[in-house]
Amino acid sequence: MKEYFKELLEYSHYYNLEIIKKFNDGDLHFMVPKRAIQLLSHTLNAQKIWNNRIKGKEDQVEVWKNLEVDQLESAENENFQETLALLEKEELGRVVKFKNSRGERYENSVRDIIFHVINHSTYHRGQIATEFRKEGIDPIVSDFVYYKLDK
Repeated sequence: MKEYFKELLEYSHYYNLEIIKKFNDGDLHFMVPKRAIQLLSHTLNAQKIWNNRIKGKEDQVEVWKNLEVDQLESAENENFQETLALLEKEELGRVVKFKNSRGERYENSVRDIIFHVINHSTYHRGQIATEFRKEGIDPIVSDFVYYKLDK
């Protein structure tokens, strides 16, 4: 199961980086929809929050804070490495207790949290594709089956 999660994290990381490259693609950075930057920033902030929750740390990240375009790649790389390290050392069935941003208490397994991180990223990449299309920009095709064709 850990190997499969690792593959899914690598897939998610790959396409997040592709979107970041697209944000920096020549003159496109002047046209990148603000909503697309907001969505990717949110995705990266949320992954950091989930990594911290697995580690038992308090949330110190604003989930909807916009990152600067030049901060996105380092945030993505840091999150990816951190999540991989957690996947390696954690038991997938371990229950993580945490409070959400409203102070409500919850608990989920490490397995479910890592799946959520991957699923959450996929969801927002779809929204980013929609934002690109609205502006006449060709989006990144980020379907898992296409990722597998290249591997």
